[in-house]
Amino acid sequence: MFNIKETLDNFRRILVISKKPNREEFIQTAKICAAGIGFIGAIGFIMFIVSIMVIG
Repeated sequence: MFNIKETLDNFRRILVISKKPNREEFIQTAKICAAGIGFIGAIGFIMFIVSIMVIG
């Protein structure tokens, strides 16, 4: 069913493999996330404006 030892071993393996990003990687990730959030926000805003124009 749910094996705690196996799950903890998986968590440990992920922590061993992972590393802290350097400054360039962090900035690139932040820019991509900001662009995605902005894109989703723009779509929502356009839908809001269209709904106001349709409803009146």
